[in-house]
Amino acid sequence: MKSALITLALIALVLLVVGIAVETLKFLLYVGLVVLVGAAVVLLLQRVRSGARRS
Repeated sequence: MKSALITLALIALVLLVVGIAVETLKFLLYVGLVVLVGAAVVLLLQRVRSGARRS
């Protein structure tokens, strides 16, 4: 009975760690998308400004 309790505790701990990791990865995915959009906007602004200087 004691070994079953230890096994259940270890499984619960592993599931807790996996759950935290998944939430962190979701957050980092959103942060990555925001950074990607920001980089695209900056690149677009640089191209528009450099095109305006050439004319």
